[in-house]
Amino acid sequence: MSDEEPPVPEEVLTSAKDQLNEEEISLADNEEILHALSELTPVYENDRSYFVLGNYDREPIRRLNLVIDRLNRRQDAYAFRMVDIRGEWDNSIQKFCLIGDIVTYLVGVAEKEPSDFLVEQGLLVGTTEFFAKSHVLKREYEDEEHPFGWMQDGVFELFEREGRLYRWQNEEELADVTEELP
Repeated sequence: MSDEEPPVPEEVLTSAKDQLNEEEISLADNEEILHALSELTPVYENDRSYFVLGNYDREPIRRLNLVIDRLNRRQDAYAFRMVDIRGEWDNSIQKFCLIGDIVTYLVGVAEKEPSDFLVEQGLLVGTTEFFAKSHVLKREYEDEEHPFGWMQDGVFELFEREGRLYRWQNEEELADVTEELP
């Protein structure tokens, strides 16, 4: 087995370079980004890839990992989180956009915790390409009618209209709705 990194397809490099504003990053930063993207070889080797977003706090990350595990059980599929891509990134939005460009699906696991994926939700609905390949797994809370607030409720309504909002209350239901993803 060779220690060489696998080549990154040219169209991915072109898209990555287009997404970045080269005036804002150094050549060294750009090289670091391209190196990190080379770690995503499984994205290119599988028919479907899932970039899973959500809360990285102790309990919610267990649920993110449950979603990733279920998706990775599928034949010819690869699921991962943003933290699975190494490298020191000064700009997490650039990292998100680069990864979002190359994956098949973006999957958000929404819980009401404060460190949820709020910024990314804005990017999911604000970018036609990202919105078209996004799905949201929204946690429902029995005693709360609007636990997320009006801004997030608006995001959820957009996904609901497109048939890409999946509701769950417990981990068993989360595993079930994960099976409904394409």
